[in-house]
Amino acid sequence: MAKNNNEWTLKVMALLKSGNAQAAIGQIKVAPTVADLKRLQAALLAPGAPRLPNVAEVLVEQIALQSAPRLHRAP
Repeated sequence: MAKNNNEWTLKVMALLKSGNAQAAIGQIKVAPTVADLKRLQAALLAPGAPRLPNVAEVLVEQIALQSAPRLHRAP
C-alpha cells in the first residue's frame, strides 16, 4: 500500500485553517522530513491559504535547520 506523501501537510493545513497556529507551529517543529516542510511551504503560497507571517517564519527556520548537515551521529 502506497503512503500518501501529503498526509502530514494536509493535517497541518487543517490546523491552520481552523485558526490553531500554535499547534501548527508545534507540528512544524517536529516535522518528519524537509520534503514535508517544503510541501507545506508550497501549500501556504497557494491562493486561499491562510496568511500567517509567524508560521511562515518558523517554517523557513525549520527548513534551514533540517537541511543543515548534522554535526554528530546518534549512538
